[in-house]
Amino acid sequence: MKSELSRNSSGVTEFILLGFRTAPDIQILLFLFFLLVYVVIVVGNSSMIIVIRMDSRLHTPMYFFLRNLSYLDLCYSTVIAPKALATFLSKDKKISYNGCAAQFFFFALCVGTEGFLLAVMAYDRFSAICSPFLYPVRMSQQVCVHLVIGSYICGGLNSMVQTGFTFSLRFCGENRLDHFFCDVPALIKISCVDTSVNEMVLFILSSLIIVTTTTVILVSYAYILSTVLKIPSTHGRGKTFSTCSSHITVVSLFYGTVFFMYAQPGAISSPEKSKIIAVFYTLIIPMLNPLIYSLRNKEVKNAVKRVL
Repeated sequence: MKSELSRNSSGVTEFILLGFRTAPDIQILLFLFFLLVYVVIVVGNSSMIIVIRMDSRLHTPMYFFLRNLSYLDLCYSTVIAPKALATFLSKDKKISYNGCAAQFFFFALCVGTEGFLLAVMAYDRFSAICSPFLYPVRMSQQVCVHLVIGSYICGGLNSMVQTGFTFSLRFCGENRLDHFFCDVPALIKISCVDTSVNEMVLFILSSLIIVTTTTVILVSYAYILSTVLKIPSTHGRGKTFSTCSSHITVVSLFYGTVFFMYAQPGAISSPEKSKIIAVFYTLIIPMLNPLIYSLRNKEVKNAVKRVL
C-alpha cells in the first residue's frame, strides 16, 4: 500500500496545508476559536455517550442511534481539528502523503456513515409513530445493530472509492493544498492530470448518497406528518412531533452543508467558500448536535440530572 501511494504521488511525499491565509494575529484568533469549538465537541459528545450509556431509561433504539451519532461526530472532528490546530501556530504546515490519504479516508468514512445513520434515525421515528405496536419487533436490538453496521459498510464503501480515485491522481511537484485538511476539491485542484473523471465520481457518489438518504428521510416524515395530523388533540400532535424536531434540525444542517460542498461542481472552483462551509460541517455541526438533542429533549435533560 505504501509503495503504491508513493508511486501514484509522482515524487510528492508530503503536502503543505495552507489553511486560512491571514495575518498572524488572526491566526491566533482562529486557533483559539478552533480550540474552543473542539473542546465543546469533545465534552458535549462524550457527555452524550456517557449519559445514554449510564441511564437505563435511555436504552431505546432512538438513543442507541443518537449515541452512535455522537461517536461519529467525535471521530470525524478529531480527524480534522488537531492537525488544523497545529498548523495555525506552527510554521511546519506539512502532512505526509500517507497521512493525508489516511485523514481523508477516515473523514469520508465518518461523514458518509453519518448520512446513512440520519436516514436510519428517520426510519426509527417513522416506526415508532406510525406503527407503535410493531415497533418493538421492527426495531429490536438485533435490527438496530444491523442498521448501524450497514451504515458503516455503506460509508466505508464510499470512502474506499473516493480515496482510491483521489489518490490515484498524479501531483507533478505541486503539493500546496489551499485548505486546512485533506479534502477532495483541494486535492483535485493541484493535480497535473485530467480530473474530469474524479469530479464526476465525486458528484455521482455524493448525489447518490444524498438522494438515497434524503428520500428515506422525506418519505418517513411524510408518513409521520400524515399520522400526526390524524391525532385529534393539538397537544397530542405537538407532543408526538416534538420527538422529531431535534432530528429534523440536525438533518437540515448536515445535508444543507454537504450538498453545497460536494453535490455541486462549482464548489471545487471556490476554495474560500469551501473552507467556510468545511468549518461548518467539520466543527460547528458536531458541536451543535449534542446541544440540539439535549436542549430540545426533556428525556436527555432529565437523564443528565439523574447522572449528575
